[in-house]
Amino acid sequence: MQRSLKVADRAKVPAFEVMNILDRVAQLRAQGRDVISLCAGEPNAGAPAAVSQRAAEIHGSGAPMTYTPALGILELRAAIAGHYKHWYDIDVPARNVAVTTGSSGAFMLTFLTAFNAGDKVALARPGYPAYANILRTLGIEVIELDAGSVSRFQPTVALLEAAWQEHGELDGLMLASPANPTGTMVTGAELAELTAWCSARGVRLISDEIYHGIDYPQPGIEARRSVCAWELDTNAIVISSFSKYWGMTGWRLGWALVPDDMLPTVDALAGNVALCPPAPAQYAALAAFSAESYVEAETRVAEFARTRAAILGSIQRLGWGEHAPADGAFYLYADLGEALGTYENSTQYCAALLENAGVAIVPGTDFDPVRGYRHVRLSFAAGYDAVTEAIERIVRFQTNSEK
Repeated sequence: MQRSLKVADRAKVPAFEVMNILDRVAQLRAQGRDVISLCAGEPNAGAPAAVSQRAAEIHGSGAPMTYTPALGILELRAAIAGHYKHWYDIDVPARNVAVTTGSSGAFMLTFLTAFNAGDKVALARPGYPAYANILRTLGIEVIELDAGSVSRFQPTVALLEAAWQEHGELDGLMLASPANPTGTMVTGAELAELTAWCSARGVRLISDEIYHGIDYPQPGIEARRSVCAWELDTNAIVISSFSKYWGMTGWRLGWALVPDDMLPTVDALAGNVALCPPAPAQYAALAAFSAESYVEAETRVAEFARTRAAILGSIQRLGWGEHAPADGAFYLYADLGEALGTYENSTQYCAALLENAGVAIVPGTDFDPVRGYRHVRLSFAAGYDAVTEAIERIVRFQTNSEK
């Protein structure tokens, strides 16, 4: 009897709802509909001008874009190390910088290196769904920490201790600050507590820092960038990217700060899995660390702050309920409250909003399969004009839905 072909069970992860929504947005726009998309975490301005100019020069030169070293060109690894000196005043050896195909490539390489099948990794819920999905495809058990508003949607030592008691020894902690979808951040003191706990317990900390540089200090408090985990413990894995602060999402270029004990394995894996990151993007990304690129990125952060203020100031008009404070990144994560109305869940609400009002936002079920049915995530990376127009459309949509 002939055996049936199969698809691996471990590969059957839930679809990322935001991608399905983006497909529908494209369909509606192809039909001539005016749609405002606030679903993707994608800055609308694109790469800094200096990066785009450098890319044009590279391609115009006709130089062959051949394979690079598996962990990236030495010049870019050194430039990234210099960025850590510039922002955090820490000395990062260039050899510990692994350039990857987006931060997604960094997650895959470091998860493969740090954990065996059957290991247990804790992460906060709500959270970015790809963390859990990648871990599960690798046979790693995901321990979800129910991190609600009391802990500002971030993991705490108390939550970790409770998880340890319930599930047994943990092998890893996945942390994101600023976080997607909530935008919340851990303070320096909170990060110190978490790193100390991980060190004492033999737990590998993976710190997702791709939204660093996009933060909104409270009035009257001196501006301070997010704290890097390597300021506290170089046994942690730090993951970052050119996608958010520099707006280079489609360039598919990220990096990881890799602890010494993991470095040879990450290097060998990178050469087998991807050969190297995209060569043209690597050479062009050197211009991201120019003075003019930093200035351009900071101008964009100021625009994010302006847009964020408009959204937070509209919560009452929207009639939405409890929402995360959005300390950083460019998201609002909120309970729909009474605005959910007659809709069974946030998925139905978001579908109706898109079809009837031409506004695309994401249901919270992408980020929290337990409580997300009442929540939505709105990305304000699209810019002030798009977001303020979307708010007006949402208000009208909800008013009409009540009739």
